[in-house]
Amino acid sequence: MRELRIRVLAGVFVVAGVLSWAGARLWNSVGTLPSVPLAAPIVLALIAVVLLSTALSLRARLKAQRERRPGAKGVDLMMAARAVVFGQASALVAALVAGMYGGTGVFLLELLDFPARRDQAIYAGFSVLAGVGVIAAALFLERVCKLPEDDDQNHTGAEPVA
Repeated sequence: MRELRIRVLAGVFVVAGVLSWAGARLWNSVGTLPSVPLAAPIVLALIAVVLLSTALSLRARLKAQRERRPGAKGVDLMMAARAVVFGQASALVAALVAGMYGGTGVFLLELLDFPARRDQAIYAGFSVLAGVGVIAAALFLERVCKLPEDDDQNHTGAEPVA
């Protein structure tokens, strides 16, 4: 499984932000811009909490297993792999959603004189922060579940002949 790359997440965020900003400008010139839902930052924050609690739980179980504590529960490799896949998918979606709300929020900065649009800009800002929280929790989960590097991973198993 490949690791998440910060550059990929940042690229998704920026592209989604630019497209969202342009779309918001176009949509507002044609009609009424849809509102940013209050639930957006709440849902993203809940996903971040789930990812963080999963990472902390797995880290504690792995530590207990390494220290060979009596009664320590082992970590099922498939469960850890599923957690990492969930974290990676969540990080990619969070980068996309945070970029969308970020672009919309930047557009809404021009309309802060209107109380409803000011609230929308605040919700968009909190959505971006919660999206960053999801990404951070996913990266932490990935780091917790990472296998130790194998010193001879480039070797085919046979010693080179001199």
